[in-house]
Amino acid sequence: MGGGCCCPRAPMNEDNARFCLLAALIFLYMLCGAAIFSALEHPFELRARLLWKEQLENFTRLYRVNLGALHTLLRQYEEANGAGIRVDTLRPRWDFSGAFYFVGTVVSTIGFGMTTPATIAGKIFLIFYGLIGCAATILFFNLFLERIITMLAYIMRWCHERRLKCGALGAMSSREESSGEEDSLEGWKPSVYYVMLILGVASVVIACSASTLYSSMEDWSYLDSLYFCFVAFSTIGFGDLVSSQRENYESQGAYRLGNCLFILMGVCCIYSLFNVISIVIKQTLNWILGKLVCSGRHPLRSCPMRGVWCLCSGAAAEVGRRLSEELISVNEFTVSNKVSLALLQKQLSETAHQGPRQSYGHQNGFSGGVGALAIMNNRLQETSVDR
Repeated sequence: MGGGCCCPRAPMNEDNARFCLLAALIFLYMLCGAAIFSALEHPFELRARLLWKEQLENFTRLYRVNLGALHTLLRQYEEANGAGIRVDTLRPRWDFSGAFYFVGTVVSTIGFGMTTPATIAGKIFLIFYGLIGCAATILFFNLFLERIITMLAYIMRWCHERRLKCGALGAMSSREESSGEEDSLEGWKPSVYYVMLILGVASVVIACSASTLYSSMEDWSYLDSLYFCFVAFSTIGFGDLVSSQRENYESQGAYRLGNCLFILMGVCCIYSLFNVISIVIKQTLNWILGKLVCSGRHPLRSCPMRGVWCLCSGAAAEVGRRLSEELISVNEFTVSNKVSLALLQKQLSETAHQGPRQSYGHQNGFSGGVGALAIMNNRLQETSVDR
């Protein structure tokens, strides 16, 4: 008790070590990013401040305007700008088409910030509307990921079959050739890395195609258009560049339809790509942990928050024991959300060889899935079968 952990019932297992290591690496990643962005952007910010100060001084001196009165006018414009008023004529913010564009940015979690509710009733409604809408959209993205995996598994199987047929030796009889092909297919498993590559290529193609459209319709540079595509598709949504905001466009209906389709496809592909990349990151963490264990070092032993972590782990374990009969435990949920390469590759293999596996889900309305949905659906299926 004296020199050990304050909570002996909460062992430093692999999940805790992975979590601590990932938190440390993310913090280090943020420190590096902050240093790079500060070096790149801070000098430009200082020059912009100096230029703005000179412009204010020149304006007040040229037109003999009181500087305090000008600042008051600028503050009033900032308030009007928050309500959607701009110097240049833009599309109405809260007609039906503008409101539909706004709710699209809400449920997709992009949130450009160009349009925000200004009334108290609108802000209250947004809280409840976003709660349901964002949850439903995340469900849609997960189901989209399942179908993408299924489709890619069939495509990769077809490509593998074609490669086997083209590479078959002519000296073999047709029966031996067929038998050999079946044996090769039986042991074949589609690679998860191919899935990541295909999703990456699809995302690049969509982003490049959308950038061509935006650069011609919005008068942006091609680089700015690519930047907007990543910010929008990844749902970061800074709002410095926002498409389809001018009042009039050439072929306006076709452009707005294309804009919505590009954003929808881009968000789905980037979300799926992020999920697959997170699996690769988890495998990298496992490799790092394996190296640390082999060298006799454990990431949690030197963690400055070790005591707090043990206390929190013990409390979580106690809550999990009390609610294990009724709820999905936190450990099961987090483990399921971090699908390993083996699990995803197994699903790809099953899909490619015999189609999606049948389960109780078809009897009670729930279907199998990947990620957090899989463990939740399985638990719901077990509960319904027991009853």
